[in-house]
Formats: sequence, C-alpha cells, structure tokens
Amino acid sequence: MAYPEPPAEPEPPKGEEGVPAPAPPPEAVPEVSLEGTPLSPETPVEPPLELTTPAAAAEPGAKPKRKGRWIRRILIVFAMVTVVIPVALTAIYRFVPPPITLLMVQRMFEGKGLNKHWKSLKNITPALAQAVIAAEDAKFCEHHGFDIEAIEKAIANNERNPSRMRGGSTISQQTAKNVFLSQDRNLVRKGLEAYFTVLIEALWGKKRIIEVYLNVVEWGPGTYGAEAAAQRYFHVDAKHLTRPQAARLAAILPSPLKWKAVSPGPYVAQRSRKIGAAAVTVRETDLSTCIR
Repeated sequence: MAYPEPPAEPEPPKGEEGVPAPAPPPEAVPEVSLEGTPLSPETPVEPPLELTTPAAAAEPGAKPKRKGRWIRRILIVFAMVTVVIPVALTAIYRFVPPPITLLMVQRMFEGKGLNKHWKSLKNITPALAQAVIAAEDAKFCEHHGFDIEAIEKAIANNERNPSRMRGGSTISQQTAKNVFLSQDRNLVRKGLEAYFTVLIEALWGKKRIIEVYLNVVEWGPGTYGAEAAAQRYFHVDAKHLTRPQAARLAAILPSPLKWKAVSPGPYVAQRSRKIGAAAVTVRETDLSTCIR
C-alpha cells in the first residue's frame, strides 16, 4: 500500500542574493511593577523604602519626651513650693509652736539676742489680748483675715502724709508675716502674706491666731512674745500683767525697738491711756468673743 508524500515545507524567503531574510524581532514585553502596573519610560520609579532600626525610629520623639518630662518636674516643684509645703507647715503650726522666725534670725545676726518663752493662751492674761485687739485690729473677731475699710483708710492717709505711713494690716496678716515671712516691703512679700493669711484663717481659727501672735511678736530688742516682754519690763508672768501694763505693751507694738513700755515718753503714755480705754470697750462688747 502506498502512502501519500507529506507536503513540502515552504522555503524561507531569500534576499536579493539568495540569502535567507532575517526573522522578525520578537514582540517587546512591557516591564511590570510589583503592584502589577506596566512601567513605561515616562513612569517615575520610586526609590526603595529604607529600613530603620527601632533605635533610629525612636530618636525623633526623644526630645519631646524629655521636654515633657522636664515640664512635669517643674510643675511638681511649683506645686510643692506653693501648695504642699505651705499647707503642711500651716497645719503643723496649728498644734506645734513655731520654733523660730526669720525676724528672730535677722535680729540675732544684728546682735540683739533671742529671748522667748512660749505660753498657751490660757496662761496669758486676757487683758493683753484685749489691749492688742484695741490697738491693732478692732474688727479681729469680725473679718476673715482682711479689714478692707482699714486698708482703704491707710492708703488715703499715706497719700496725704507720705512722711507718716500708716499700716492697715490685721492681726491675722501680721501673724502670717511674722511666722512665715521676712519683714521686707515689696509686692511679692505682700502677696505671700495674703496667701498665708487665708491659710491660717482657714486652718487655725481666731484663738490660735491670737495665741501665736502673742508668742512671736517682737516686743523689744531680742524680746519675743508676751512672757518674755512681761518678764523683761515688769518682772511678772504674762498671766499676771495688770491692765495698764497690758496697755503699755500694746502701745509699743508699732515700734518696739524705739518706744519704751517702762518710763515711756509723752506720746507712748498718751497712747497707752487711749488703748486702755478702748480695751474696756473690747472687753465689754462682742469684739473679743472669738478668743474667749
């Protein structure tokens, strides 16, 4: 049986001189990015991502963290100085006698010595508290630390007579200044005085304020408190001071380093008589009910 012959393969085309023509170039395959998008010559190629270590990545945030830490520390210190320490110290002095004041330290450096003996209010004659209220702060039992009317009168008087300055501080303000602050006259000290006045009014009460005042106030060179003053000037205990003696001590409070409780000059003697008369009013009215 005969099989048909297979068809002959076509010969490749030949050139002019019988040389086979070159095969057509393969069709170009476009490049594809990792995301599957064809890349053309106009397509911008993004640079590869840089790998960073955890330490390097944390560096940019290190400065803000340190700054925030310093701010927190400053706020803590500010709160300690302005709130925690003053409130804690005031609370302690509600029950514990203040051991020493800045004025006492100053006077010791000036060579005036230190003579003080703490006495509870019950061991100080009521006549002295009444005389001090009559002389320094007639509204002591009524106000909450500040006598606005007295302050306004003092300002008006000082504008009229700059050579004779008059103070409008209450016993509460004087106690705050004597216990916690210096005697400097500036706005910062006055502001702190007001702050401590609010604290002692809130935490101590009137009886404790007058008790502390009578024990720390300056009554002469190196002499602080009613007991030391009574012993120095009249040679008696503070509990046994007479009313005229109490009026004399109250009379020299504005200038205890210059004025004398014993053998006083005409001005102090006259002032003592006025204070004695005013103390009777304090004693017989409600002006001293808060310390009874």
